[in-house]
Formats: sequence, structure tokens, C-alpha cells
Amino acid sequence: MIRADVFRDQPVLHGRSIRLEPQTERHFDGIWRMLGDEESNRLTGTHQQFTEPQIRQWLATRREHHDRADWAVVRRADGAVVGEVVLNDLDPDNASVSFRIGLLGPEVFGRGIGTEATRLVVAYAFDVAGLHRISLDVFDFNPRARRVYEKCGFTVEGVHRDALRWEGRWHDALFMAMLSTDPRPEESAPA
Repeated sequence: MIRADVFRDQPVLHGRSIRLEPQTERHFDGIWRMLGDEESNRLTGTHQQFTEPQIRQWLATRREHHDRADWAVVRRADGAVVGEVVLNDLDPDNASVSFRIGLLGPEVFGRGIGTEATRLVVAYAFDVAGLHRISLDVFDFNPRARRVYEKCGFTVEGVHRDALRWEGRWHDALFMAMLSTDPRPEESAPA
């Protein structure tokens, strides 16, 4: 069992091309742009439309929620917020958590940012927070994300059939997970 407030002192995580900063109001512009990007919403299955006040309130309260970690993905070269990465649905009794990432559309895709962010969070979750299991869902129409997750050490454990209805069609979600005891693939060229 781990502490229910394991994310109380959420750190900044530093990578080669990005840093992951605990989300605050100062990340609003980038998070707002990401939430308004149609392709990002499709890839994450996000139907919900958010208002500016809802997002501002959400960001203002992030430090109060110690059972989850919400990071803004910040590009080191220019300081631009290009997405978010989240550990949520903490189960302290079983030392497990869910993983979610959203990036700011095609201008960010294919540059290794998702791979780098995923590796940073996996290392933090297992090596610092002491978690045992991280799980996620990825939709069948997002093979690029599936490759990133597999490259980072996640394995497919099952399929949630017809988990998402998007533009009149049903799509499966692949259920993937990684354990702290699983081998972590060596870092190679960005995805």
C-alpha cells in the first residue's frame, strides 16, 4: 500500500526536449489550445466541451488534489505548453494508477514528445512514487500512440469492445498496462 496523498509534492520532471511542470493557471493558454484541437480530442476520445472558466478553475485547484498528478508538457526550446500528462484514478491499496496523455495536435505529433513524456512519468511513478502498476486505454484508430506505449514497456492486456462511439462508428479500446517489475526498454531514437 502507498500513501493516498502520494502526489502531494509533485515535482517538475526534466527531459531532453521537454519538462513536465505541475499544472497551474499559468499553463492555461496551452491547455486551452490542446482541449480545442479536434484531432487531439478524437485521439483521446474526448467528447466533452469545456468552458474557459471551467479550465481556469481546474488549473487553480490542481495543487489541492494529492491523489493525482497533472503535468503540463512544456517544450524546452521555447517554453510552449504542448500538452498534458496525467496519473489519475489512484488505488493506494494496490499501488496502481491510470495514465493519460494529450498533445497539441499535428504540430507536436511525431517528434518524440509523447515518448519522452511517457518515459519520464513511468520512471517517476515507479522509481519515486513507489507505484506497482500503471494502466491506460488507447483507441484502435491510434496506432501511433500504441507504438509509443509499447516502446515504453506497456503491453496489451485486453480489448474493451465498442468502447467509443465517434462520428457514428464504434471503436475498440486496447487496455494496456505496465508493472514496476516489467523490464523497461532501453531508450532509442524518438518515436
